[in-house]
Amino acid sequence: MKELHFRTATLEDLPVLYDFEQGIIQTERPFDETLRSTHINYYDLEALIESADSEVIVAVHQKEIIGSSYVSFKKAAPYLKHTYFAYLGFMYVKPEYRGKGVSNRITEEIKNLARNKNITELRLDVYHDNNSAIRAYEKAGLKRHITTMRIEL
Repeated sequence: MKELHFRTATLEDLPVLYDFEQGIIQTERPFDETLRSTHINYYDLEALIESADSEVIVAVHQKEIIGSSYVSFKKAAPYLKHTYFAYLGFMYVKPEYRGKGVSNRITEEIKNLARNKNITELRLDVYHDNNSAIRAYEKAGLKRHITTMRIEL
């Protein structure tokens, strides 16, 4: 995908980004029995776009937004080696563009944004059984780190 470029999302992009969010939720519902079955939102996309501590980016191919992600810059726990870390979320690539390296390029763009702020740690959350997402993140150099466990009482 040589014709792919990235830009910061704007409020005008919100209709497309809301559709992407619903695509993420639809994909993740089978992995999380705790999600409500009604309409839900994961993100406050408007706040993320307007925040000084986050950046929402979109991947554009021939004037079409085909992917997205955000990075938030957060203070790390005091016992960690790093003071701040970058948190990656809202990763989405339109189905017809999957398997073409778009998510890897988006992740590289997020890593570069973090490096430009002298941040040396990137983190994200992914469902344990979401093997396709895990493979994509591992291809981008991320490693499994912590497993969250739960039980319904």
